[in-house]
Amino acid sequence: MSKEIFNPTRFNKSNNPTFDEVLDVRMSRRKILKGGLGLSAMATFGAFGLAGCNSSSSTTGGGAAAPSASLNFNSIAGSKIDAVSVPEGYTAQVLAPWGQPINAMAEAWKDDGTNDAVDQNNSMGMHHDGLHFFPLNDAGTDGLLAVNHEYIDQNALHQNGSDRDDAGIRSSVDQVRKEIAAHGVSVIRIQLQEDGQWMMVESDPLNRRYTGATVMDISGPLANSSLLVTPFSPDGSQARGTLNNCGNGYTPWGTYLTCEENWPGYFINLGTTTAEQDRIGLDTSGTARYGWETLAGHADERVDEFSRFNVTPSGASAMDDYRNEANGHGYIVEIDPYTANSRAVKRTALGRFRHEGCTFGTLEVGKPIVFYSGHDSRFEYMYKFVSTAVWDAADAEASDRLAMGDKYMDEGTLYVAKFDADGVGHWLPLTLDGATTDGGTLGDHFDSLAAIILNTAGAADLVGATQMDRPEWCAVDPITGSVYLTLTNNTRRDETTGTNPANPRLNNKFGHVIRWDEGEAATDFTWDIFVFGSPADGDEATNLSGLSEFNQFASPDGLAFDNRGILWIQTDNGADEVTSYTNDQMLAVVPSAIKDADGNADTINSENQGELRRFFVGPNGCEVTGFTISPDYTTMFVSIQHPGNWPYSNNAAEETPVGMDLRPRASVVAIRKADGGELGV
Repeated sequence: MSKEIFNPTRFNKSNNPTFDEVLDVRMSRRKILKGGLGLSAMATFGAFGLAGCNSSSSTTGGGAAAPSASLNFNSIAGSKIDAVSVPEGYTAQVLAPWGQPINAMAEAWKDDGTNDAVDQNNSMGMHHDGLHFFPLNDAGTDGLLAVNHEYIDQNALHQNGSDRDDAGIRSSVDQVRKEIAAHGVSVIRIQLQEDGQWMMVESDPLNRRYTGATVMDISGPLANSSLLVTPFSPDGSQARGTLNNCGNGYTPWGTYLTCEENWPGYFINLGTTTAEQDRIGLDTSGTARYGWETLAGHADERVDEFSRFNVTPSGASAMDDYRNEANGHGYIVEIDPYTANSRAVKRTALGRFRHEGCTFGTLEVGKPIVFYSGHDSRFEYMYKFVSTAVWDAADAEASDRLAMGDKYMDEGTLYVAKFDADGVGHWLPLTLDGATTDGGTLGDHFDSLAAIILNTAGAADLVGATQMDRPEWCAVDPITGSVYLTLTNNTRRDETTGTNPANPRLNNKFGHVIRWDEGEAATDFTWDIFVFGSPADGDEATNLSGLSEFNQFASPDGLAFDNRGILWIQTDNGADEVTSYTNDQMLAVVPSAIKDADGNADTINSENQGELRRFFVGPNGCEVTGFTISPDYTTMFVSIQHPGNWPYSNNAAEETPVGMDLRPRASVVAIRKADGGELGV
């Protein structure tokens, strides 16, 4: 999630133990056992080992499987320029920037901001984020790229900035429609040319946009619920639009998952709020984030396109106003990229919160599928969904891909994580019979599973989940099955602890990456900390992983494994200690190759930190986010979001000349080796 729109307000009012408190207990215990908490002690922090998913061991005591890749590039220096940086022998291409038309209905992008709403509705959206490549041939030289568009910059989007007045009131219908159209997801066909450059296939039948106004189906516990009834959807079966699409995922049957993250700020309730609205954080005064609702009743408004963002109850029932409109947002959205004109589906069984990513666990025939998703806010939780249906490998080739989503994503059990001391943890079920900390069950507080899902975070409060430091992207190691999660940062722990200690575990300015292994039971797991973010010159209490100039980082955000076992870590840095040295970046490491003297899986520490290497640095002002790679590992695609003064040319590594001001354009960057070989190795 972009720090540009992060809302620091804490909506979690529970007294559940924070992750830092749990970590303190564990690390204090290790201090006693090891005789100190210096880097030598931290080098053994991963001594529990990793048994892998579906292990029969109740504790992680085994060694990691052999990795299938080793890094073969030198860590690059940090960079502070209006261009990307890649290792020697690599190239970087600008591909599919904001505003590039995807069909003939849009005029070419204009650098003065005068493209209208129709153009934007038929062009690449703004502020690219998560993305995935879906091949159309065995060689992987022809495929579909699905790209998230998280939010907008009104000053860049419009010719002269937003029309909002000092009270936040809007006046231009075209501007607001353009803004709604700049959100969502793009699906585009791309092909590798003989010269090694990728090109979008203009007006391909599979090119399309899903925007903040696109009609989508509702599935799972909230489908056809009275909680989703609106004048637009009287039976509660549909929702309009997808908003703030940040993290992403994909499925084993070939569909794209886009995640609705900071969606609450698009809606406003100026009347009496509900419990779930209070918990998730809808606006209750002034105007919503972009003030779209202020055009309600305009003579040019169509089908309440602006009115729906005001969820204030004003009539006798839900058929008389849009009190339930926001209830159609906050979900994992499934898209079939291979089928033109297919309708997206919101999968409500996976919970309703500020989703950041959706990653499936290790597949095993005859076992349920697991999906992981974090709630990206300070003091929020980590969730997993376990399907009722068990995996059938033949479903990977199903032609009706959304029917597979119905099978595996509409029925199952949603859990929230509780991280206990001594490296163990438990998944707490969010079901009517799920135990609450007051000795009762969730059925004492909710009258249906649909009601639990609608207020997922509130239910998680009641069962005693562990408050985390902004859980963001999740990734599963294809070698070991271990699950990794970025915890971006949290500098507001003094609001609950009453202190502001220098120890980053309590004032986590730099973030860290946690990992766990599932136990034999669906409710059990074991965990450790893989790496702590830090500046290279951080003291022993800060630089717990012994990072150097060539791998220092802060605020880990995007996270992905490729199938060779390489973990790619991206940053959305807000720590001055690191931003003074480098722009946002992407690092690489092979976790299954990080072992201690006994051959067990280890954490990053001062002895092995050189295995974590900086691979890519973005241009000034940007966030590096989103990762996907071609099946032959010869092209990597990443997103550059909200750059400051970039791109200057098709060569992403070409610096914008000094003194030249550009209208910045978020873009996909295609990274390749000059010799066409595999990346990273």
